[in-house]
Amino acid sequence: MTKAASYLTRANNFLDKLGVKITSVVGTMWAAIAFSMLALVSLPAALASGNTLVIVSWFAQTFLQLVLLPIIMVGQAVQARKTEKRDNETHQVVMAAHQETQQILRELHKKQSGR
Repeated sequence: MTKAASYLTRANNFLDKLGVKITSVVGTMWAAIAFSMLALVSLPAALASGNTLVIVSWFAQTFLQLVLLPIIMVGQAVQARKTEKRDNETHQVVMAAHQETQQILRELHKKQSGR
């Protein structure tokens, strides 16, 4: 591996770890609460403007974008955990059925051999 490729690999590994860390922090309800409070700081100014466009823009561009992202990430994480749990349960059932089928086949082979 060349020196440049090695540097690029280390940089990518660092960026991957940083991305995972940021995602794990931003994808929490605590982040949603913090972002809500941050967004609410500018609400009085938006309301004071009396301009409908400014108020709608505040809601769409400030509040929704800041708050919905972490909430969506939390929801996706919960769904992923449920899916993983269901997949593990399905795997266990399939493995138990497979073992039972193997036992039945062994018994059938014994009966056929014993004739």
